[in-house]
Amino acid sequence: MMLISNSEDMAAKKRHIGILKTGSAPSGLIATQGDYDHRFRSLLGIDLFTFRTYDVEHNVFPGSAIAADGWIITGSRHGVYDCHPWIAPLERLIRNIQLAQRPLVGICFGHQIVAQALGGRVERATDWIAGPQTYRDLHGTEFVANAWHRDQVVSAPPSATVLASGEGCPIAGLWYPGPILTLQPHPEFDSSYLRGLCEERGSVLPPNQQARVSALAAMCAPSYTYLIPLLTTILQSRTSSIGTTPIAAAADTS
Repeated sequence: MMLISNSEDMAAKKRHIGILKTGSAPSGLIATQGDYDHRFRSLLGIDLFTFRTYDVEHNVFPGSAIAADGWIITGSRHGVYDCHPWIAPLERLIRNIQLAQRPLVGICFGHQIVAQALGGRVERATDWIAGPQTYRDLHGTEFVANAWHRDQVVSAPPSATVLASGEGCPIAGLWYPGPILTLQPHPEFDSSYLRGLCEERGSVLPPNQQARVSALAAMCAPSYTYLIPLLTTILQSRTSSIGTTPIAAAADTS
């Protein structure tokens, strides 16, 4: 009889997460605090998950929707409506992930591309939404997360439930059978990362907004006690049995 040590047993139970990387942080920020995929590894940790990154932005895709136990789609400087050769294959992969009932989390661009792939609509807004934002979930609970976007979902797919809304962003979180959870804000951006992003890419913002975002980043921390259990609950799910209340399920585990 082969005996498995506790460490081997724990490793066997870890969920393997594929990170579909659709963009890169500015080079200066990568050098000091890591790229987008690194941020998710740091946020979720290695106790429950192993990770592999696929550089989707440069047409590097997994072999199938079941190549990982769960998936994360990162943010990106690109628009989901841009004519890049990797957009359509990514949309097909999203639909296949849903059919395979593998957990999927989409963040910012990921939130938008999932909506577009499943029948929603994304548009560019007049103004940027950047910095710490307060959102309210469907149960009325408020949470803070850092945002950095101009595009947003303006029409949710028929199969989606709106889970979160914020000022200027009424569709800030969506839930689909799958299980699939998507968020417009960035739970992986802590205050330090947001300040670095503002330094590197803040020129896209009006000058007064850039100064305000930098100041708020130092004062408002994201609601990690809310966000981390939420993402962990989704990614550890083995079927779509979470139903339509993943927020309540996450609350039960925190």
